[in-house]
Amino acid sequence: MEYRRIGNSDLELSVITFGAWAAGGWMWGSTDRNDAINAIKAGYDLGVTSIDTAPIYGQGDSEEIVGDAIKGISRDKLQIVTKFGMRWDLDKGELAMKSKNNDGKDINIYKYAGKDSVIYECEQSLKRLGTDYIDLYQIHWPDVTTPISETFEAVARLIEQGKVRYAGVCNYNAEQLKEADKTLNMVSNQIPFSMVNRGVEDETVPHCIENNKSILAYSPMERGLLTGKMTAGYKFEEGDHRKGNKFFLPENIDKTNAFLAKIKPLADEKNASLSQLVLRWTIERPGITIALVGARNEEQSIQNAKAVDVKLNSEEIQFINTELKNAGF
Repeated sequence: MEYRRIGNSDLELSVITFGAWAAGGWMWGSTDRNDAINAIKAGYDLGVTSIDTAPIYGQGDSEEIVGDAIKGISRDKLQIVTKFGMRWDLDKGELAMKSKNNDGKDINIYKYAGKDSVIYECEQSLKRLGTDYIDLYQIHWPDVTTPISETFEAVARLIEQGKVRYAGVCNYNAEQLKEADKTLNMVSNQIPFSMVNRGVEDETVPHCIENNKSILAYSPMERGLLTGKMTAGYKFEEGDHRKGNKFFLPENIDKTNAFLAKIKPLADEKNASLSQLVLRWTIERPGITIALVGARNEEQSIQNAKAVDVKLNSEEIQFINTELKNAGF
């Protein structure tokens, strides 16, 4: 495994970090708890020491699964990354979405990061994770109803108390990141990034590079689209958020698969899967520090971890970039 320093901190994360959204089941058409735990453990055995989760993933289920998976592992050998600022148990802030929980009950989810809420959320996360500190604590989405300074004054207090080591953000643009930095040093920004979804490279990525903010890329496989296993007639389970998403419309699946067919010979030459080639390309992209990758079972987790074994030279990276351009991505 390879490890990279996050921003100007002394925190290092594994370049393949376990993304535990799907592990919580919510919006992914359910999950198997034991499979998720085994997936986290299998990744850890191959050096995936960093795990990214959030309270909203399964309304606490994902954090509890992570907590179960890491029992018995020395805490200083792990980097726990979680989030705050999405409440399903409090009607405050800006309504983010109407959803259903894992039991099928209707819930309203709010973006809210008021001071007291941040402190409360941290305590709840620590309990679910079974730990006494969080390595990297990130606001999940911008909260337009609370001053950014108020939010990060609360995180600063948690750092003083030793409950959090470092602060980061998710889904922030350059201006929001600048504002947050006025109160507390942000070491990272977690944003969506994949071969077919690179809009953040226009402004956010350059800002992060210039200001030494690490980028944690989520959905680098575009939620399974870039595995090459999707077909235009793919049927999603009830509750799967990908149903109806623009990337998963039949014409876009066909377009993506045509591109993947062009780069598959390179994957074959490397004795790698398409997924492994995509992940290696992702962590070689300028400004991208870490790739957050989900896995529903042990086998997927092992395959993700082994993406670091794939090596790409500059000509091979340029070949992939050219094929992306030719495909219209």
